[in-house]
Amino acid sequence: MEQTALWQPGNERIAAARISAFMASVNRRWQAGCADYAGLWRWSVAQPEAFWTSVWDECAVLGERGQTVLENADRMPGTNWFPQARLNYAENLLRRRDAADALIFWGEDKVRRRLSHGELYAQVSRCMQALQAAGVGEGDRVAAYLPNMPEALIAMLATASLGAIWSSASPDFGVQGVLDRFGQIEPRVLLCVDGYWYNGKQVDCLAKNSQIAARMPSLVRTVVVSYLNESPSLASIPNGVLYVDFVAPFAASEIRFRPLGFAHPLFIMFSSGTTGIPKCIVHCHGGALLQHLKEHQLHGDVWPDDRIFYFTTCGWMMWNWLVSGLASGATLLLYDGSPFAARPAGKPGTILFDYADAEHMTHFGTSAKFIDALAKTGLRPRATHRLEQLRAIFSTGSPLAPESFDYVYREIKPDLLLASISGGTDILSCFALGCPILPVFRGELQCRGLGMAVNVFDDEGRPTAAGSGERGELVCTAPFPAMPVGFWNDPDGTKYHAAYFDRFPNVWCHGDFVELTAHDGMIIHGRSDAVLNPGGVRIGTAEIYRQVEQLPEVVESLVIGQDWQHDVRVILFVKLREGLALDEALIARIRQQVRQNTTPRHVPAKILQVADIPRTKSGKIVELAVRHVVHGRPVRNIEALANPEALDFFAGRVELQS
Repeated sequence: MEQTALWQPGNERIAAARISAFMASVNRRWQAGCADYAGLWRWSVAQPEAFWTSVWDECAVLGERGQTVLENADRMPGTNWFPQARLNYAENLLRRRDAADALIFWGEDKVRRRLSHGELYAQVSRCMQALQAAGVGEGDRVAAYLPNMPEALIAMLATASLGAIWSSASPDFGVQGVLDRFGQIEPRVLLCVDGYWYNGKQVDCLAKNSQIAARMPSLVRTVVVSYLNESPSLASIPNGVLYVDFVAPFAASEIRFRPLGFAHPLFIMFSSGTTGIPKCIVHCHGGALLQHLKEHQLHGDVWPDDRIFYFTTCGWMMWNWLVSGLASGATLLLYDGSPFAARPAGKPGTILFDYADAEHMTHFGTSAKFIDALAKTGLRPRATHRLEQLRAIFSTGSPLAPESFDYVYREIKPDLLLASISGGTDILSCFALGCPILPVFRGELQCRGLGMAVNVFDDEGRPTAAGSGERGELVCTAPFPAMPVGFWNDPDGTKYHAAYFDRFPNVWCHGDFVELTAHDGMIIHGRSDAVLNPGGVRIGTAEIYRQVEQLPEVVESLVIGQDWQHDVRVILFVKLREGLALDEALIARIRQQVRQNTTPRHVPAKILQVADIPRTKSGKIVELAVRHVVHGRPVRNIEALANPEALDFFAGRVELQS
């Protein structure tokens, strides 16, 4: 039966979208003959040199493009994009210097700050000079252990302007977690914070800062940003200096942005690290800039002076994605703290929607889990907030359940683009995205990204047919500019190749278990390494979560496959509403819900109640780590978890021995 769209853009909105103007441009310039999004996507994949040239030109990249677009197009990895180009990521983000808002910052209900484009430029100039004076130059690393606050953005842009390399982590990481990451890349300067607010409470960071600085011999300066206190004590921090004192000697002046090659390293990102020391993934100036311009302007319909927000920390790639919005002339709405921080008594809702109303937010980015939490708590933003300027909601981090699509259109706003997007730290961007000229269908990611040769392979490496219901591995069969330039400390590329190209030669295999829909959209069924395999049938974990978490008693769940009697059995762990206990009646209802809406193979063999679900710092549940614990195998990097104590429950459970 043909599914009805939950949202369909009107003709006026389609005509006004930036992607429509882009399509008209490539049709004129390249005789592309694109009549709709599907045609544009096919052309972008078939003609990558023309497509990415148009992205560069239409998005007005500052820099020299050069004549050559692509070398070694048949090698993955090994492709060389825009080999003659010279550009600087920071210059493109700082192209405006006017008095309009560049960024607005809310630190829960405690702190409010805003900077104009001109003020941001001046602050970056001063920080850049301070970094230079500390000996930071091209190729050096600057690390940040900071909240999502203005100083993180300022220091990142200052670092990039010099051709140095930026890496960041959020201050809720423990000491070992930070050392596991930054210790590998040997930064010259570390920026950190005296503390931060979370749900109205102060969290002090000075002791952790001292331990980290003492154990990183590469540091020549540890710069402490004041957030909780104006003059925190730095007595115990080696080579410590307050940020205000670090930049004080320098007056704002014209920034001399260093012209760099397209592939010059910009960011070092880290894998989640739940199965070992995190991988250090290196992304470049040109790739990050070009891909984010495409995703913001063409897929997100971001215009100058739009106000874009993503609920993220500096330890998640969505921070890097968000801040690139400056290159499109947008205003960044930064937030640090709990999304459910205290608000005026008797006022329902969440502070994030207060923020949306107060600052005229146009694009709201969050996680699937946040949307699910709103629904579970019965909040109705449509009734409590105006949300007049809001045109798009982005969701990522995990698959967005079909019921969450219903909730957004019913209880948040009926007329907006709900874009469930998916990619990863590995590519600093997305494989599947939203599109402002396409309808939104329940439970589906709207489209494959422009210029991304995304497909779905079965176990034998054969493409599956869209709309067939076949599931398989998400792959990309041709190179794209946002591929990593490599891993840090991987000189011959062995680790990089093993991470993505061992499964299917010369094809990027991402590790997601997906299907292509009849609308040429995508459904993500979970991570491939967490796929269940009872009786040899592959089952995505998202299929079970969708059913179980519809029950009002269940707050959250986690499912794994347990090796059992030469097969695999499905084990489900549920976190229930406060005060509830798992009994036989609820177990029966859970099993019935799964059986009726999936297949008998999906039905859990065992269901256990847990107090908490373990997750990474960016909020992703860690099925693989739980599976290791259940099977008595070590979890190598506990520091990657936000709540490592939650793993204790899963060790040696008597219930799983029979």
